[in-house]
Amino acid sequence: MWRVGTVVALHDETATARTITFEVPDWPGHVGGQHVDVRVTAPDGYSTVRSYSLASAPNSKKRIELTVERLPNGEVSPYLTQELAVGDRLELRGPIGGWFVWGTKQTEPIQLIAGGSGIVPLMSMIRTRASMGSAARFQLLYSVREPGAVFYRDELQALSDRSHSVSITYAYTRATPKDWPRPPGRIDATLIATGTWPSNLGPTSYVCGPTSFVENATDLLIAAGHGRENIRTERFGATGERK
Repeated sequence: MWRVGTVVALHDETATARTITFEVPDWPGHVGGQHVDVRVTAPDGYSTVRSYSLASAPNSKKRIELTVERLPNGEVSPYLTQELAVGDRLELRGPIGGWFVWGTKQTEPIQLIAGGSGIVPLMSMIRTRASMGSAARFQLLYSVREPGAVFYRDELQALSDRSHSVSITYAYTRATPKDWPRPPGRIDATLIATGTWPSNLGPTSYVCGPTSFVENATDLLIAAGHGRENIRTERFGATGERK
């Protein structure tokens, strides 16, 4: 069913990505990793639907967050990231999805691997873990073009500093911070060996990003001894829209 969400806050994550907070009075709750359909209707009656992952943890305030990355040729993302204003209302359908999710009953180590905007549903899992006080061990391997393109930087750093509740490894593909120990490059076997849980611990891995990224990361995990049955994947378009 479609529900109406009212925009109550907007926050720029990067120069091209914005987090939108909606208040949805009849929101039924969700699980980290799920997504929603967003329907945007123009004044002439034309409407289009796009799917976006939830970035927020479940909460009692009936509020949800989406983080959308903008592309110049995007049909919906420029509107959501540049024109949408506090007080605007949009139609939302969800939550949707039951496979690419993390639940608090899971006690095994969790490996998160994100490419670009693929961090969004993984951030929902991280936030859910933090809000529920789960003791599950989380590691995040986050591939991003450059330091300025990192979503949720301060929050991720705070979570990492808090008794190392989430261990984070960054892989910069185009430009690195000053004195970074590794040159720019994609995730490879070395990063999988040093920045993820070893296969003998039996982790569940969640991989999210563009198709080529997901396929490469999955192949590297399998080559490192991880069973395909323990790897869950989700593919994203360049704007953060789910495929």
